[in-house]
Amino acid sequence: MTIATPERYAEMLDAARRGGYAYPAINVTSTQTLNAALQGFAEAESDGIIQVSVGGSAYFSGQSVNDRVTGSLAFAAFAHEVAKRYPNITVALHTDHCAKQYLDEWVRPLLAHEADEVARGHEPTFQSHMWDGSTVPLAENLDIAEELLDKSVKAHTVLEIEIGTVGGEEDGHRAAINEKLYSTPADGVKVAQRLGLGERGRYMAAFTFGNVHGAYKPGVVKLRPDLLGEIQREVATAVVDGRVASAAGMVDFPNGKPFALVFHGGSGSAPEEIAEAVRYGVVKMNIDTDTQYAFTRAVAGHMFSHYDAVLKIDGEVGQKKYYDPRSWGREAESAMAARVVEACRELGSAGRALK
Repeated sequence: MTIATPERYAEMLDAARRGGYAYPAINVTSTQTLNAALQGFAEAESDGIIQVSVGGSAYFSGQSVNDRVTGSLAFAAFAHEVAKRYPNITVALHTDHCAKQYLDEWVRPLLAHEADEVARGHEPTFQSHMWDGSTVPLAENLDIAEELLDKSVKAHTVLEIEIGTVGGEEDGHRAAINEKLYSTPADGVKVAQRLGLGERGRYMAAFTFGNVHGAYKPGVVKLRPDLLGEIQREVATAVVDGRVASAAGMVDFPNGKPFALVFHGGSGSAPEEIAEAVRYGVVKMNIDTDTQYAFTRAVAGHMFSHYDAVLKIDGEVGQKKYYDPRSWGREAESAMAARVVEACRELGSAGRALK
Protein backbone atom coordinates (compact mmCIF):
# COMPACT_ATOMS: atom_id res chain seq x y z
CA MET A 1 0.00 0.00 0.00
CA THR A 2 1.22 3.53 -0.72
CA ILE A 3 -1.04 6.59 -0.69
CA ALA A 4 -4.21 5.75 1.22
CA THR A 5 -7.55 5.27 -0.47
CA PRO A 6 -10.54 6.73 1.42
CA GLU A 7 -11.31 3.26 2.75
CA ARG A 8 -7.73 2.68 3.85
CA TYR A 9 -7.57 6.07 5.57
CA ALA A 10 -10.73 5.23 7.50
CA GLU A 11 -9.14 1.92 8.46
CA MET A 12 -6.02 3.76 9.67
CA LEU A 13 -7.98 6.18 11.84
CA ASP A 14 -10.17 3.43 13.26
CA ALA A 15 -7.12 1.28 14.06
CA ALA A 16 -5.51 4.18 15.95
CA ARG A 17 -8.69 4.86 17.94
CA ARG A 18 -9.09 1.24 18.94
CA GLY A 19 -5.40 0.60 19.45
CA GLY A 20 -4.73 3.70 21.54
CA TYR A 21 -2.04 5.25 19.37
CA ALA A 22 -1.70 8.22 17.00
CA TYR A 23 -0.07 9.08 13.70
CA PRO A 24 2.51 11.82 13.27
CA ALA A 25 1.32 14.39 10.73
CA ILE A 26 4.49 15.85 9.24
CA ASN A 27 4.42 19.25 7.56
CA VAL A 28 6.60 19.43 4.45
CA THR A 29 7.61 22.29 2.18
CA SER A 30 9.68 20.61 -0.53
CA THR A 31 10.36 17.32 -2.23
CA GLN A 32 13.35 16.88 0.08
CA THR A 33 11.31 17.20 3.26
CA LEU A 34 8.62 14.99 1.72
CA ASN A 35 11.24 12.34 0.99
CA ALA A 36 12.51 12.65 4.56
CA ALA A 37 9.02 12.08 5.96
CA LEU A 38 8.51 8.98 3.80
CA GLN A 39 11.94 7.66 4.80
CA GLY A 40 11.12 8.18 8.47
CA PHE A 41 7.77 6.40 8.29
CA ALA A 42 9.35 3.49 6.44
CA GLU A 43 12.19 3.18 8.94
CA ALA A 44 9.68 3.24 11.81
CA GLU A 45 7.43 0.73 10.02
CA SER A 46 4.59 3.16 10.64
CA ASP A 47 1.74 4.51 8.59
CA GLY A 48 1.43 8.27 8.75
CA ILE A 49 0.15 11.57 7.45
CA ILE A 50 2.07 14.11 5.37
CA GLN A 51 0.66 17.59 5.04
CA VAL A 52 1.17 21.04 3.56
CA SER A 53 0.18 24.25 5.29
CA VAL A 54 -1.21 27.42 3.78
CA GLY A 55 2.33 28.78 3.36
CA GLY A 56 3.90 25.43 2.54
CA SER A 57 1.48 24.79 -0.31
CA ALA A 58 2.30 28.15 -1.91
CA TYR A 59 6.03 27.57 -1.40
CA PHE A 60 5.76 24.20 -3.12
CA SER A 61 4.64 25.95 -6.31
CA GLY A 62 7.79 28.10 -6.43
CA GLN A 63 8.17 31.68 -5.26
CA SER A 64 7.40 33.17 -8.66
CA VAL A 65 4.16 31.18 -8.97
CA ASN A 66 3.08 31.35 -5.32
CA ASP A 67 -0.24 29.54 -5.82
CA ARG A 68 -1.66 27.25 -3.14
CA VAL A 69 -3.72 24.98 -5.36
CA THR A 70 -0.86 24.54 -7.83
CA GLY A 71 1.57 23.80 -5.02
CA SER A 72 -0.83 21.38 -3.33
CA LEU A 73 -1.42 19.41 -6.51
CA ALA A 74 2.32 19.35 -7.30
CA PHE A 75 3.05 18.09 -3.77
CA ALA A 76 0.39 15.38 -4.12
CA ALA A 77 1.57 14.30 -7.59
CA PHE A 78 5.14 13.90 -6.36
CA ALA A 79 3.97 12.05 -3.25
CA HIS A 80 1.79 9.65 -5.25
CA GLU A 81 4.71 8.81 -7.55
CA VAL A 82 7.49 8.42 -4.96
CA ALA A 83 5.33 6.65 -2.38
CA LYS A 84 4.96 3.74 -4.81
CA ARG A 85 8.46 2.74 -3.73
CA TYR A 86 7.33 2.36 -0.10
CA PRO A 87 4.89 -0.57 -0.40
CA ASN A 88 5.01 -1.55 3.28
CA ILE A 89 3.47 1.64 4.68
CA THR A 90 0.35 3.69 3.99
CA VAL A 91 0.51 7.48 3.90
CA ALA A 92 -2.38 9.93 3.83
CA LEU A 93 -2.10 13.42 2.32
CA HIS A 94 -3.62 16.39 4.14
CA THR A 95 -3.90 20.17 3.85
CA ASP A 96 -3.28 21.94 7.14
CA HIS A 97 -4.67 25.12 8.75
CA CYS A 98 -6.86 26.72 6.13
CA ALA A 99 -8.24 29.89 7.71
CA LYS A 100 -11.39 31.61 6.44
CA GLN A 101 -9.55 34.04 4.15
CA TYR A 102 -7.93 31.15 2.25
CA LEU A 103 -10.95 28.90 1.75
CA ASP A 104 -11.96 30.23 -1.67
CA GLU A 105 -8.43 30.10 -3.07
CA TRP A 106 -7.33 26.82 -1.56
CA VAL A 107 -9.51 24.19 0.13
CA ARG A 108 -12.82 24.82 -1.65
CA PRO A 109 -11.18 24.49 -5.09
CA LEU A 110 -9.39 21.32 -3.97
CA LEU A 111 -12.63 19.80 -2.68
CA ALA A 112 -14.36 20.66 -5.94
CA HIS A 113 -11.48 19.08 -7.87
CA GLU A 114 -11.73 15.92 -5.76
CA ALA A 115 -15.52 15.71 -6.07
CA ASP A 116 -15.02 15.78 -9.82
CA GLU A 117 -12.37 13.04 -9.56
CA VAL A 118 -14.76 10.88 -7.55
CA ALA A 119 -17.61 11.52 -9.99
CA ARG A 120 -15.34 10.20 -12.75
CA GLY A 121 -14.60 7.04 -10.78
CA HIS A 122 -11.17 8.05 -9.51
CA GLU A 123 -9.69 8.35 -6.02
CA PRO A 124 -9.42 11.86 -4.52
CA THR A 125 -5.99 13.50 -4.64
CA PHE A 126 -5.96 14.24 -0.90
CA GLN A 127 -7.41 12.21 1.94
CA SER A 128 -8.29 15.05 4.31
CA HIS A 129 -8.43 18.82 4.62
CA MET A 130 -8.41 21.09 7.63
CA TRP A 131 -10.76 24.01 8.21
CA ASP A 132 -9.18 26.36 10.76
CA GLY A 133 -12.05 28.32 12.28
CA SER A 134 -10.06 29.44 15.31
CA THR A 135 -10.33 33.12 14.42
CA VAL A 136 -14.13 33.25 14.05
CA PRO A 137 -16.95 32.76 16.61
CA LEU A 138 -17.89 29.15 17.28
CA ALA A 139 -21.30 29.46 15.61
CA GLU A 140 -19.72 30.72 12.37
CA ASN A 141 -16.97 28.12 12.67
CA LEU A 142 -19.58 25.36 12.74
CA ASP A 143 -21.66 26.93 9.94
CA ILE A 144 -18.63 26.70 7.66
CA ALA A 145 -17.73 23.26 9.02
CA GLU A 146 -21.19 21.95 8.07
CA GLU A 147 -20.79 23.23 4.52
CA LEU A 148 -17.29 21.74 4.20
CA LEU A 149 -18.39 18.43 5.72
CA ASP A 150 -21.05 18.08 3.01
CA LYS A 151 -18.41 18.83 0.37
CA SER A 152 -16.01 16.37 1.99
CA VAL A 153 -18.57 13.58 1.75
CA LYS A 154 -18.89 14.20 -2.00
CA ALA A 155 -15.10 14.29 -2.33
CA HIS A 156 -14.63 11.11 -0.24
CA THR A 157 -12.29 13.00 2.08
CA VAL A 158 -12.16 13.54 5.83
CA LEU A 159 -12.65 16.99 7.34
CA GLU A 160 -10.55 18.28 10.21
CA ILE A 161 -11.82 21.19 12.28
CA GLU A 162 -10.27 23.32 14.99
CA ILE A 163 -12.29 24.40 18.02
CA GLY A 164 -10.53 27.03 20.08
CA THR A 165 -7.27 28.86 19.43
CA VAL A 166 -3.75 27.47 19.13
CA GLY A 167 -1.21 29.97 20.42
CA GLY A 168 2.12 30.97 18.95
CA GLU A 169 2.81 31.57 15.26
CA GLU A 170 2.47 29.51 12.10
CA ASP A 171 2.82 30.89 8.56
CA GLY A 172 2.47 34.47 9.79
CA HIS A 173 -0.67 33.86 11.87
CA ARG A 174 -0.20 34.81 15.53
CA ALA A 175 -2.33 34.00 18.57
CA ALA A 176 -1.64 35.07 22.13
CA ILE A 177 -0.85 32.50 24.79
CA ASN A 178 -3.78 33.03 27.19
CA GLU A 179 -7.03 31.50 28.48
CA LYS A 180 -8.50 31.38 24.96
CA LEU A 181 -6.26 28.39 24.28
CA TYR A 182 -8.60 26.06 26.19
CA SER A 183 -11.75 24.55 24.67
CA THR A 184 -14.60 23.52 26.97
CA PRO A 185 -16.79 20.40 27.27
CA ALA A 186 -19.72 22.61 26.25
CA ASP A 187 -17.87 23.36 22.99
CA GLY A 188 -17.62 19.63 22.38
CA VAL A 189 -21.37 19.16 22.81
CA LYS A 190 -22.07 21.99 20.35
CA VAL A 191 -19.80 20.37 17.79
CA ALA A 192 -21.55 17.01 18.16
CA GLN A 193 -24.98 18.65 17.92
CA ARG A 194 -24.09 20.45 14.68
CA LEU A 195 -21.89 17.90 12.90
CA GLY A 196 -23.03 14.61 14.40
CA LEU A 197 -20.53 11.97 15.40
CA GLY A 198 -19.81 10.32 12.09
CA GLU A 199 -23.28 9.67 10.71
CA ARG A 200 -23.17 12.87 8.60
CA GLY A 201 -19.60 12.32 7.47
CA ARG A 202 -16.23 11.53 8.99
CA TYR A 203 -14.29 14.33 10.64
CA MET A 204 -11.53 14.88 13.19
CA ALA A 205 -11.63 17.58 15.85
CA ALA A 206 -8.71 19.61 17.16
CA PHE A 207 -9.89 20.93 20.52
CA THR A 208 -7.34 23.19 22.16
CA PHE A 209 -5.89 22.42 25.55
CA GLY A 210 -3.11 25.02 25.80
CA ASN A 211 -1.38 24.07 22.55
CA VAL A 212 0.98 26.47 20.81
CA HIS A 213 2.84 26.46 17.52
CA GLY A 214 6.58 26.87 17.60
CA ALA A 215 9.20 26.21 20.27
CA TYR A 216 9.15 27.76 23.75
CA LYS A 217 11.22 27.49 26.90
CA PRO A 218 9.87 25.31 29.73
CA GLY A 219 7.06 26.92 31.71
CA VAL A 220 5.66 29.07 28.92
CA VAL A 221 3.27 26.44 27.58
CA LYS A 222 0.79 24.94 30.04
CA LEU A 223 -0.87 21.95 28.40
CA ARG A 224 -3.98 20.38 29.93
CA PRO A 225 -4.46 17.04 28.16
CA ASP A 226 -7.00 16.07 30.85
CA LEU A 227 -9.34 18.61 29.24
CA LEU A 228 -9.63 16.30 26.25
CA GLY A 229 -10.86 13.56 28.55
CA GLU A 230 -13.45 15.92 30.03
CA ILE A 231 -14.71 16.80 26.54
CA GLN A 232 -14.96 13.14 25.52
CA ARG A 233 -16.86 12.20 28.70
CA GLU A 234 -19.28 15.13 28.44
CA VAL A 235 -20.13 14.37 24.82
CA ALA A 236 -20.60 10.66 25.54
CA THR A 237 -22.97 11.60 28.36
CA ALA A 238 -24.81 14.05 26.10
CA VAL A 239 -25.42 11.27 23.57
CA VAL A 240 -26.90 9.00 26.23
CA ASP A 241 -29.00 11.86 27.63
CA GLY A 242 -30.35 12.76 24.19
CA ARG A 243 -28.71 16.20 24.09
CA VAL A 244 -27.02 15.13 20.86
CA ALA A 245 -30.11 13.99 19.01
CA SER A 246 -28.37 13.50 15.68
CA ALA A 247 -26.27 10.76 17.21
CA ALA A 248 -29.12 8.94 18.94
CA GLY A 249 -28.24 5.31 19.46
CA MET A 250 -24.57 5.80 18.58
CA VAL A 251 -23.19 4.99 22.04
CA ASP A 252 -20.65 2.30 21.13
CA PHE A 253 -17.70 4.58 20.50
CA PRO A 254 -14.16 3.20 20.12
CA ASN A 255 -12.78 2.95 23.67
CA GLY A 256 -15.75 5.05 24.81
CA LYS A 257 -14.43 8.19 23.07
CA PRO A 258 -16.85 9.96 20.67
CA PHE A 259 -14.27 12.14 18.89
CA ALA A 260 -11.20 11.30 16.82
CA LEU A 261 -8.94 14.06 18.14
CA VAL A 262 -6.01 16.00 16.70
CA PHE A 263 -3.12 17.46 18.70
CA HIS A 264 -1.90 20.73 17.14
CA GLY A 265 1.36 22.36 18.17
CA GLY A 266 2.87 18.99 19.04
CA SER A 267 6.50 19.99 18.54
CA GLY A 268 8.41 20.32 21.80
CA SER A 269 5.78 18.58 23.94
CA ALA A 270 6.91 16.34 26.79
CA PRO A 271 6.54 12.58 26.20
CA GLU A 272 4.18 12.23 29.16
CA GLU A 273 1.92 15.00 27.80
CA ILE A 274 1.83 13.31 24.41
CA ALA A 275 1.00 9.95 25.96
CA GLU A 276 -1.81 11.45 28.05
CA ALA A 277 -3.34 13.20 25.03
CA VAL A 278 -3.26 9.94 23.07
CA ARG A 279 -5.02 8.14 25.93
CA TYR A 280 -7.88 10.62 25.60
CA GLY A 281 -8.42 9.89 21.90
CA VAL A 282 -5.79 11.78 19.87
CA VAL A 283 -5.18 9.91 16.59
CA LYS A 284 -3.17 12.61 14.76
CA MET A 285 -0.44 14.90 16.07
CA ASN A 286 0.95 17.71 13.94
CA ILE A 287 4.72 18.07 13.91
CA ASP A 288 6.45 20.90 12.07
CA THR A 289 8.87 22.91 14.22
CA ASP A 290 10.86 19.90 15.42
CA THR A 291 11.29 18.43 11.96
CA GLN A 292 12.15 21.85 10.49
CA TYR A 293 14.90 22.20 13.06
CA ALA A 294 16.21 18.67 12.52
CA PHE A 295 16.48 19.32 8.78
CA THR A 296 18.11 22.74 9.06
CA ARG A 297 20.42 21.76 11.93
CA ALA A 298 21.96 19.09 9.74
CA VAL A 299 22.52 21.62 6.95
CA ALA A 300 24.13 24.04 9.40
CA GLY A 301 26.36 21.28 10.75
CA HIS A 302 27.52 20.42 7.25
CA MET A 303 28.31 24.05 6.44
CA PHE A 304 30.23 24.65 9.66
CA SER A 305 32.18 21.40 9.30
CA HIS A 306 33.14 22.10 5.68
CA TYR A 307 33.30 25.89 5.74
CA ASP A 308 36.39 26.21 3.52
CA ALA A 309 35.00 23.66 1.07
CA VAL A 310 31.53 25.10 0.51
CA LEU A 311 32.85 28.66 0.11
CA LYS A 312 35.39 29.91 -2.39
CA ILE A 313 37.61 31.76 0.07
CA ASP A 314 40.72 33.82 -0.75
CA GLY A 315 40.60 32.95 -4.41
CA GLU A 316 40.36 29.21 -3.87
CA VAL A 317 37.84 27.01 -5.69
CA GLY A 318 36.22 25.12 -2.80
CA GLN A 319 35.29 21.45 -3.12
CA LYS A 320 32.33 20.62 -5.30
CA LYS A 321 31.48 17.42 -3.42
CA TYR A 322 30.73 19.50 -0.32
CA TYR A 323 28.75 22.34 -1.89
CA ASP A 324 26.82 19.97 -4.15
CA PRO A 325 23.24 20.26 -2.72
CA ARG A 326 22.98 16.48 -2.73
CA SER A 327 25.72 16.19 -0.10
CA TRP A 328 24.09 18.36 2.53
CA GLY A 329 20.62 17.41 1.29
CA ARG A 330 21.14 13.74 2.15
CA GLU A 331 22.33 14.65 5.63
CA ALA A 332 19.29 16.88 6.16
CA GLU A 333 16.86 14.22 4.95
CA SER A 334 18.38 11.60 7.21
CA ALA A 335 18.26 13.91 10.24
CA MET A 336 14.61 14.79 9.62
CA ALA A 337 13.75 11.13 9.01
CA ALA A 338 15.27 10.26 12.40
CA ARG A 339 13.00 12.84 14.05
CA VAL A 340 9.98 11.29 12.31
CA VAL A 341 10.98 7.87 13.67
CA GLU A 342 11.18 9.38 17.16
CA ALA A 343 7.67 10.81 16.75
CA CYS A 344 6.30 7.44 15.64
CA ARG A 345 7.76 5.79 18.72
CA GLU A 346 6.40 8.47 21.04
CA LEU A 347 2.91 8.18 19.56
CA GLY A 348 2.90 4.40 19.49
CA SER A 349 2.49 3.98 15.72
CA ALA A 350 5.97 2.50 15.15
CA GLY A 351 5.83 -1.11 14.00
CA ARG A 352 2.06 -0.97 13.50
CA ALA A 353 1.75 -0.33 9.77
CA LEU A 354 -1.44 -1.93 8.50
CA LYS A 355 -0.94 -5.02 6.39
